[in-house]
Amino acid sequence: MDQQTLIYIVVGATFALYLGIAIYCKAGSTREFYVASKGVHPVANGMATAADWMSAASFISMAGLIAFLGYGGSVFLMGWTGGFVLLAMLLAPYLRKFGKFTVPEFLGDRYYSNTARVIGVICLILASLTYVIGQMTGTGVAFSRFLEVSYEMGLSIGMLIVFFYAVMGGMKGITYTQIAQYCVMITAYTVPAVFISLQMTGWALPQIGLGSTLTEHGTYVLDRLDQVLNELGFAEYVAVDEHNRINMFFYTLSLMIGTAGLPHVIIRFFTVPTVKAARSSAGWALVFIAILYTTAPTVGAMARLNLMETFGTTEATEMVYEERPQWVKNWEQTGLIEFTDKDNSGTINYSSNPEENEVTELNRDIIVLANPEIAMLPDWVIAIVAAGGLAAALSTAAGLLLAISSAVSHDLLKGVFKPDISEKSELMAGRISMAASIAVAGYLGFNPPGFAAGTVALAFGLAAASLFPALMFGIFYKKMNKEGAIAGMLAGLTVNLLYVFQHKGIMFVASTSFLGDLDPNWFFGISPNAFGAVGAIVNFIVAMVVCKMTPEPPENIQHIVDDVRVPVGSSLASGGH
Repeated sequence: MDQQTLIYIVVGATFALYLGIAIYCKAGSTREFYVASKGVHPVANGMATAADWMSAASFISMAGLIAFLGYGGSVFLMGWTGGFVLLAMLLAPYLRKFGKFTVPEFLGDRYYSNTARVIGVICLILASLTYVIGQMTGTGVAFSRFLEVSYEMGLSIGMLIVFFYAVMGGMKGITYTQIAQYCVMITAYTVPAVFISLQMTGWALPQIGLGSTLTEHGTYVLDRLDQVLNELGFAEYVAVDEHNRINMFFYTLSLMIGTAGLPHVIIRFFTVPTVKAARSSAGWALVFIAILYTTAPTVGAMARLNLMETFGTTEATEMVYEERPQWVKNWEQTGLIEFTDKDNSGTINYSSNPEENEVTELNRDIIVLANPEIAMLPDWVIAIVAAGGLAAALSTAAGLLLAISSAVSHDLLKGVFKPDISEKSELMAGRISMAASIAVAGYLGFNPPGFAAGTVALAFGLAAASLFPALMFGIFYKKMNKEGAIAGMLAGLTVNLLYVFQHKGIMFVASTSFLGDLDPNWFFGISPNAFGAVGAIVNFIVAMVVCKMTPEPPENIQHIVDDVRVPVGSSLASGGH
């Protein structure tokens, strides 16, 4: 059986599984659609949360970033995992105890204001839509290679599949689909890593293999990688950019607090029956996430080494274009890797010098997906990786779309404009808003603002600048009033959007950028992707200043905040629907 047929079979089987789960778990009520009736087991919810969390950015793009950025790519490892710890310890249990479905609903009730709720909806939609663009980018990359279609066609197919199982099943269908997707995803990520680690170092555990010696050269993996990079004129893999420490700090901080403020992850903790279960599921999620995140550095480093050696490290070993490996031909068809023979030598010179470099396009997002082919692993491993990449993009896209849907139908329609709407009408509104979100995200996905993980970082910045401070004040500072919270959210969001738009373009349309995305134009060397932390600082300061100048919140609100922070009991957990 040829490789492509095997890929079709494996990917087709996983899609059939997802769609079957969606049909079986079709939501019949708003309770099932939004929070799966609050009946999900903590371990199952931990696995679903991990799948929701480990998006296309984690599965497809993160190892590519680590592969090309080296030490600098560690911001993603530190920021995303550290942020989940923040979420598990500081937010998830308390928000679950408050007992509401969504983040905007919490903001509306805690700050006794429909205005706060509406602003929460706006912040949620902006962050979630930006995040979905990253997932759609990853979906297009994965589908285009493994189904042998164009990027645009791959993106369209992904949109249709997400539409079916997300709109049909709601949170109930998405939860159990994500459990299946996690199993596919983690298998697809770790199996090739084990194979490649064994192949290169003799160690089956990738985490140990990264720090070991290569069986062929007898040198350490990272030493050999640095040597190869030096030969081609690139910066060393483990080199520390002394001039970039401020940006690294703010980038990591932005990813951490953005993680803790992301609504599609927070909403998962409303699907378990108790506050204790929310804490437990957060712990299990961290375990499931750690399996992938501790493997990613190995995947990144070994993939970069394999890639460099494929292209050749000296003039004598340069890749002859007519004799290029099959994996290169496969990825050339997608347009994500391209060559130009500038000197008509018939060989491809891969160099750090732009004038000499003949690898004119090398998309970082292909690293994980191409890695098994580069290492010449068996076809069945490549087929599993294809299924894993698609599972990663689809799982998070579904969670984000549900967060957007619930914000529009539950928080805006029912919470503000039509409080007396029937459950059936609310459910229909939720499905319609989800379909509209898929259409918008897909449209933007055709012209994304960057590679998947970079786009996702912008979404984290938006969540960090707008939602995180309001959530923290709402739980830990009972005297924070509606005026302070609203002013803080607006200030943080505005500062972050203005900075991002002037560098990336209005709504990421590059032609509308004012300064261009260049280092010399950055404020104190802080990149647009890292500016969410600055927006959060502005949010905290403005909220406190306005709070001190305006009346305290009502006594009953202050009592609710005190009650939510009590570590036992769940007196408000039934306050939701």
